Amino acid sequence: MADRDPVPLPAEVRAKLAELELELSEGDITQKGYEKKRSKLIGAYFPQTPAADPSLGQERAPVTPSSSTRYHRRRSSGSRDERYRSDVHSEAVQAALAKHKERKMAVPMPSKRRSLVVQTSMDAYTPPDTSSGSEDEGQGYGDEDEGGDCEEEDGGGGGGGTSSSREDSISMEHWISRALHSTSSTTTTTASSTASSCSTRSGGSGAAGGGLADVLAQHVHRQHHKPENHSAPPDVTGYTNSTGPDGIQVDRAPGGGTAAQRQTPKYGNAELMETGDGVPVSSRVSAKIQQLVNTLKRPKRPPLTEFFVDDFEELLEVQQPDPNQPRAEGAPMAALRGEQLGVVTNWPPSLEAALQRWGTVSPKAPCLTAVDGGGRPLCVLTYGKLWSRSVKVAYNLLHKLGTKQEPLVRAGDRVALVFPNNDPAAFMTAFYGCLLAELVPVPIEVPLTRKDAGSQQIGFLLGSCSVTVALTSDVCHKGLPKSPTGEILQFKGWPKVQWVVTESKHLSKPPRDWFPHVKDANQDSAYIEYKSCKDGSVLGVTVRRTALLAHCQALTQSCSYTEAETIVNVLDFKKDVGLWHAVLTSVMNMMHVISVPYALMKVNPLSWIQKVCQHKATVACVKSRDMHWALVAHRDQKDVNLSSLRMLVVADGSNPWSVSSCDAFLNVFQTKGLRPEVICPCASSPEALTVAIRRPLEEGSAPGRGVLSMQGLSHGVIRVDSEEKLSVLTLQDVGSVMAGALMCVVKPEGLPQLCRSDEVGELCVCAAATGSSYYGLAGVSKSTFEVFPVSNNGAAVGELPFTRTGLLGFIGPGGLIFVAGKMDGLMVVGGRRHNADDIVATALAVEPMKFVYRGRIAVFSITVLHDERIVVVAEQRPDSTEEDSFQWMSRVLQAIDGIHQVGVYCLALVPSNTLPKTPLGGIHLSETKQLFLEGALHPCNVLMCPHTCVTNLPKPRQKQPEIGPASVMVGNLVSGKRIAQASGRDVGQIEDNDQFLFLSEVLQWRAQSSPDHVLYTLLNSRGTIASALTCLQLHKRAEKIAGLLAERGHLQDGDHVALVYPPGTDLIAAFYGCLYAGCVPVTVRPPHPHNIATTLPTVKMIVEVSRSVCVLTTQLISKLLRSKEATAAVDFRTWPPVLDTDDLPKKKAPQLHRASSPDALAYLDFSVSTTGMLAGVKMSHTATSAFCRSIKLQCELYPSREVAICLDPYCGLGFVLWCLCSVYSGHQSVLIPPSELEVNPSLWLSAVSQYKVRDTFCSYSVMELCTKGLGLQTDVLKARGLDLSRVRTCVVVAEERPRIALTQSFSKLFKDLGLHPRAVSTSFGCRVNLAVCLQGTSGPDPTTVYVDMRALRHDRVRLVERGSPHSLPLMESGKILPGVRIIIANPETKGPMGESHLGEIWVHSGHNASGYFTVYGDEALQSDHFSSRLSFGDTQTIWARTGYLGFLRRTELTDASGERHDALYVVGALEEAMELRGMRYHPIDIETSVIRTHKSITECAVFTWTNLLVVVVELDGSEQEALDLVPLVTNVVLEEHYLIVGVVVVVDIGVIPINSRGEKQRMHLRDGFLADQLDPIYVAYNM
Repeated sequence: MADRDPVPLPAEVRAKLAELELELSEGDITQKGYEKKRSKLIGAYFPQTPAADPSLGQERAPVTPSSSTRYHRRRSSGSRDERYRSDVHSEAVQAALAKHKERKMAVPMPSKRRSLVVQTSMDAYTPPDTSSGSEDEGQGYGDEDEGGDCEEEDGGGGGGGTSSSREDSISMEHWISRALHSTSSTTTTTASSTASSCSTRSGGSGAAGGGLADVLAQHVHRQHHKPENHSAPPDVTGYTNSTGPDGIQVDRAPGGGTAAQRQTPKYGNAELMETGDGVPVSSRVSAKIQQLVNTLKRPKRPPLTEFFVDDFEELLEVQQPDPNQPRAEGAPMAALRGEQLGVVTNWPPSLEAALQRWGTVSPKAPCLTAVDGGGRPLCVLTYGKLWSRSVKVAYNLLHKLGTKQEPLVRAGDRVALVFPNNDPAAFMTAFYGCLLAELVPVPIEVPLTRKDAGSQQIGFLLGSCSVTVALTSDVCHKGLPKSPTGEILQFKGWPKVQWVVTESKHLSKPPRDWFPHVKDANQDSAYIEYKSCKDGSVLGVTVRRTALLAHCQALTQSCSYTEAETIVNVLDFKKDVGLWHAVLTSVMNMMHVISVPYALMKVNPLSWIQKVCQHKATVACVKSRDMHWALVAHRDQKDVNLSSLRMLVVADGSNPWSVSSCDAFLNVFQTKGLRPEVICPCASSPEALTVAIRRPLEEGSAPGRGVLSMQGLSHGVIRVDSEEKLSVLTLQDVGSVMAGALMCVVKPEGLPQLCRSDEVGELCVCAAATGSSYYGLAGVSKSTFEVFPVSNNGAAVGELPFTRTGLLGFIGPGGLIFVAGKMDGLMVVGGRRHNADDIVATALAVEPMKFVYRGRIAVFSITVLHDERIVVVAEQRPDSTEEDSFQWMSRVLQAIDGIHQVGVYCLALVPSNTLPKTPLGGIHLSETKQLFLEGALHPCNVLMCPHTCVTNLPKPRQKQPEIGPASVMVGNLVSGKRIAQASGRDVGQIEDNDQFLFLSEVLQWRAQSSPDHVLYTLLNSRGTIASALTCLQLHKRAEKIAGLLAERGHLQDGDHVALVYPPGTDLIAAFYGCLYAGCVPVTVRPPHPHNIATTLPTVKMIVEVSRSVCVLTTQLISKLLRSKEATAAVDFRTWPPVLDTDDLPKKKAPQLHRASSPDALAYLDFSVSTTGMLAGVKMSHTATSAFCRSIKLQCELYPSREVAICLDPYCGLGFVLWCLCSVYSGHQSVLIPPSELEVNPSLWLSAVSQYKVRDTFCSYSVMELCTKGLGLQTDVLKARGLDLSRVRTCVVVAEERPRIALTQSFSKLFKDLGLHPRAVSTSFGCRVNLAVCLQGTSGPDPTTVYVDMRALRHDRVRLVERGSPHSLPLMESGKILPGVRIIIANPETKGPMGESHLGEIWVHSGHNASGYFTVYGDEALQSDHFSSRLSFGDTQTIWARTGYLGFLRRTELTDASGERHDALYVVGALEEAMELRGMRYHPIDIETSVIRTHKSITECAVFTWTNLLVVVVELDGSEQEALDLVPLVTNVVLEEHYLIVGVVVVVDIGVIPINSRGEKQRMHLRDGFLADQLDPIYVAYNM
């Protein structure tokens, strides 16, 4: 079609096409059906329509629209949502988007799991209830016009509806070339630019965008100069424009549609991409992150001002007012007075008097015609009937409820009116019945379900009005939810009410002589109108009888109402303009109301216009949505004649976006007799009733228009259309002040001072006809209904109080009132005011609108990090694909950014029909906001843009140079503080077994001196003894194993032997067997039989790295290594000789080996650190003995003691306690393998109780298992006699900061079983020293301090009170072991630190490891870690660096020797800490915050990648909740840590890898994420 003339189509085909277009625009046919029929019709004339083949999109020229399209263009203007889409505005939006497009910004699309994508498919779809009419929430944007959303016939390749973008899965390879920033699809100009986006699936979506393209193009440019690369130039067509940035010409393969070019670019260009660290990356996740990084490199607007940051205080930037911002310069304003309220002789003294008069004088006059859902008159209520029925209702209310002595209601009581929207007659009768009975009606919506959004708040209102009676109609009464016994259910939050049906047949006839007492209007309350606030609470505005009458009189005068006029009402007759015109003022003037119900409007949007014609009505009351619907449904109807209308009251005419609806309506219906002066917008508020209304003008005089700069409005000033055509707001006037009223404009914040003439403020009214108070809320009422505005010199304006209207606006020339928004919809972002309605309108002007429902967009603000942030939530159509929606979302963000100069914090799309509705179908805004904040909105798409919005973060920290040594050292003081150093007690005198240097000798000595003393008892999952070893048994078994090694293994002295055993006694025997044989044992955790593929390679790696020449194991594991599954992972032939120790030779070793020197290697300790590093350390015989001795002293271990150990025996302190300590100290160890707890969680505690153990050791994972598994069983355990009162120490063995929350919950939980809270403590060890601290038996209890988390980020320690903001509890990591010295040093300068300063913990002790055991012998690393010296001070001592940050603090407590006790607090590992924005963050702190945000987050891990913070959360809940977590996680990290999350990854439970010690393996997780192995439910890339 691009390169040839269109084939002329026969006339009948053209006519059929036009008909199809019409059906589509009216919504009678779906887009799919339309395309099908259209292709059928024109198939014969075009062999292939170009739109069908996406690959041709590359070279497509602008398509000349066919005649049908031209026809469609001409009339499609009517089918858009004119209410919110002035053409000016759409043009502005398109221009803003085009501007963005020049800035070229590519945004990575979120990745979603397949199941999540499918869930929004058509099967799960129920058509939305399109009843979104009411604008109570300021958000019920009209409704769904099924037509008019699909009107965009893609002229050219612009929008991508028809191509294969409907594919389910999003091909991940081409996301990069996706151009999100295409211009609007309604213009044909985009076709030329589509050439660039060669193979995007979205059917050509504008120039391929993104910083990445630039990077690639430049790379290509460089590559052209490398001959070896020139042979195959990389295919970058998908990434760059035909002319790349900087004018680099990129080679293009010739021939537009060749097959080669049609392929989606794969990541063949991996070599072109390098991450920030210069690491080449090929996986798609990292590429997306790279794209994100590129996006974020763009300068952020507005620039941060420079300010000084004291290193200690993180100052959040306070938004400084822009010196160039527009300021109000106009003259001070005076109050404006309306015309005199005319005194008419025959105006009735009260409304009831008017009803009595018409009911008796002209009883046959029609009062109300109610129309049914089919458009037929349902009933005609005459004034006579209305009078008699109202009297009947009044009589029954006063005399038939309760008893004669105790009537249920008395004059002045409040009564609820619960009537559906299609029954105005019953409502009117009940309303006037209440007025006649001198009761106060409270009209409310019919509660549809017990949990209806907002019905709870209505209940509070009824309760506060002490309502006991609810009037309702028969039909409504039958429809209320009932209990099985037939009683009406109590609604949530409602008081107990008696339901009364007001139909005549249910009421008793009043006696002949009974007449209601009709009084003149007085100061009593007439009725209470409910109003919903921004926060969702419902207030009742009390209107007095005098105000009611004065309001009717003012409306009569303003609208020149006369007797017997006919008025058509489409509005809700229970409140607001509908109530005032169609129920109250109409009766005062004996007018005839035709009530058109909402249900009919949904079926036939033209019904109100038909009623106007049919009844020759002179007045109609509508909302702009009704005008808009009429436009959509308007076919060329011949019989429409609107010349009878003299006044068309537009109830929401004050909404800034109603102007386009009014214009479009006039445009179309002017030919049908509608006169321009008939359109009368009005402004109203629940508090001030009608604020202003445009009078029917004389012919030819034009209404007022204001074209204002939105930039000016955001600063609260009025500036007529600036040169920047993009961001203007066109307002229409809402007429002049009401008769008899005084109006002024006051500043919205602070003192009610009068505004200047060019300033926007809140309109205030002083008149007889306003509400008088919020019922029962004296305080709030005073600030709203009793405002005394003051002029600039402080003088009061008038003696009478004014009422705040809640409307923002100004008084224009000629006394015309302009409204620019509502106080409720105001969002103050960065000191500028934005109106929610304006932002909705901008979102609605973004084409193509076919992905979301027009009437279902909510905009609100949430407070994050001390400023409001804008959130936009829209309902997505069920048939739109991920790509479509994402593209629409990114365009909305740019449009709002371009027009309002404000960033959107979060844009969420939810499945259709899921936003909470108000009873009339509008969006319930506060409920939506509540759901969003609670994480219960369940969106199907989320786009967060914290990087662009959050501009008040503290400045990144610049590191200060350290003070030099000369000025610091004075004796033991460092810059005024004690040097942070401490030591454990002395090791003391030598006891009998301390004479031995080697553990093997201690065992031999014990085998001789106490052969039958039991050293080890191993328990199985049932708690019974699986095996036990006495001193002699262990010695004999070790001898046999030594024999086996000598005979079968032929091992030399000092050979390394890998011990691959499950936790148990075999491991212990094998260890001593190796010592007896002179070999060096290496304990290795056996592979997990259910997970061989991942665990076996680790075993093999340790065996190789430790240079083991032989493997000792059990028969079972030896078989496992030979099994098929194992051989698939690791070939059995590659293992060293494997010996099983189940059947040992009879003879023992010839003689037992004795090591040549105590410094010889005793064993190797291998462990995987949390950062995924495998490190083995060397333990000499001296160190091993010193270690055992130190523990023996600290825990007072003697042969008579029993100790329960529930730890993994493979490395660190766990291994020492399991294998070595019993032999050294002679106490009995009760061994409990942690894996058995998975079968029987109470095993460990039962054993502690049964063996009356005083000291026990466990790991965090064991403690967690007990708290989770036994949480609800403490009573059962108590009944079984479990008793923990003897426990003196329960130590958690760890290499991390104490998990205080876990230890506390454990203590609390088992307190009932006798566990003393002070018994629970932790230890601290690391690679260089396997146990630095361990809470012993004597010595003070562990202390807890609270530090300021913000100071920690700056490497400072500031102690704060418990519970203060940003406080973090830190528990002491046990007592320093005997013979251990600690000092805190600066990790960079290696200088000593002062007390209570954060630094690296260095240790000096006899049981330090003697170095790393590495194959390559990386000596530099080893010398630094194991033999460091301070740079000044005590430079002689050799220290080992732990790699952990912490601080020492001298406490008030005293230790055993009477000295004051020094407590060591561990903060976290240096290698785990993340440097972000110049500050040091510990992952655990961020993770703790994240886990707290939502009940479904069970675990969390964070890591960084190219300076982006990645947060991975495990979701325990349905996948639908996954996207709820994204905003919550982003909010909490911003709020508590001043960091912006770059990527949020939601995964299944158990994906975050955790090692046997219960520590998270964050680096494994990072590698898995970047290699795409996590199978995440959702990945959100925050822009």
